[in-house]
Amino acid sequence: MNVSELRDRFSARFQRTCAVVARAPGRVNLIGEHTDYNDGFVLPIATEQETWVAVAPRKDHAVRAYSTEFDDQRTWPIDGWLADDFPHWTAYVAGVAALLRQRDARLNGFDLLIRSDVPPGGGLSSSAALENAAALALSEMAGISLQPNELIDLSRRAEHDFAGVPCGLMDQSVSLLAEPGCAFLLDCRSREFQHIPCDLGEHVFVVIDSGVRHKLATSEYARRQQECRQAVEYFRRRDTQVRALRDVSLDAVRAHIEQMDPLPARRARHVVSENERTLAAAAALRAADLTQFGRLMIESHRSLRDDYQVSSQELDQLVEIITAVDGVLGARMTGGGFGGCVVALTREASVGRIEQAVRADYDSPPGKAARLHRTHPSRGASVEVSEAT
Repeated sequence: MNVSELRDRFSARFQRTCAVVARAPGRVNLIGEHTDYNDGFVLPIATEQETWVAVAPRKDHAVRAYSTEFDDQRTWPIDGWLADDFPHWTAYVAGVAALLRQRDARLNGFDLLIRSDVPPGGGLSSSAALENAAALALSEMAGISLQPNELIDLSRRAEHDFAGVPCGLMDQSVSLLAEPGCAFLLDCRSREFQHIPCDLGEHVFVVIDSGVRHKLATSEYARRQQECRQAVEYFRRRDTQVRALRDVSLDAVRAHIEQMDPLPARRARHVVSENERTLAAAAALRAADLTQFGRLMIESHRSLRDDYQVSSQELDQLVEIITAVDGVLGARMTGGGFGGCVVALTREASVGRIEQAVRADYDSPPGKAARLHRTHPSRGASVEVSEAT
């Protein structure tokens, strides 16, 4: 995205000049799925696909927001947004604005334009990209300075309270804090993180969009969280030190799996083993052992498919097609599941063969051909232009 182009679009839409431009990337989670809300470990990267937001203050108390992706403009009183009255994309803008006002930000009304190439519902966290970009732009315009963890918490709360998705903190964290050329190893309990250099050599990460869109707020995402809580309660009755599945060993899960309710047992086995895989994957990346990294990706997908049951027929088919291509080291579903994307680690020279295999063998949903793009670990969110006073 060209900043001057975004400013021109803002001027053409609202007949005025924007005051602030901010951007935030989407993310691809390489491994560590559904561990974040279990106090576990995750290993995502920020994507080259980004969401851009341009804003200017208004003297009244109205919000005018326009999405170029949906070609949709909506207006509401800054304290009068209602979920039933507006499309879902407005929830992220309204939520961030409301939460900033709760922090006494000087935010009376504004015009806002959104331009994004992060596919919505594709498992690349278009929501966190929009929340972070909007939070940076609006806080800058309002003259309020927030620390990174405050911005992350604000964006995450907007997702919980306004979009209705009880997400963990991975998406907002990597979108804000990532460094180019590095994966982002995050401890979701302590919030400590490490930037792990990605020395891929002749390999590349490829994201394949299945064309199937998920809606986490109305899916079984919340049910999985409840099943994990049931597993935690089981182990806490035996060890009062257990606060989350992070505190349970794989040996303990194996020892008790026959005595537990079947679904909480399988959810626990996925989360606990996925934490082990994530730390092993970070170590493999540090050692540039990409073969081991690929094996762990495949194991992760099997666990998500069989124990956590958040994959789909389309995602499973894509993983099967892709891993059969010579030069592919590993592939797995990425994101919340029930649709979205697959991420693969492959030789650069095999990308064309992956495209051919997917085009020939993948049963795309009607009118939804799978899309493929390379991605490299990119930089976190930033304010690009500020003329706020």
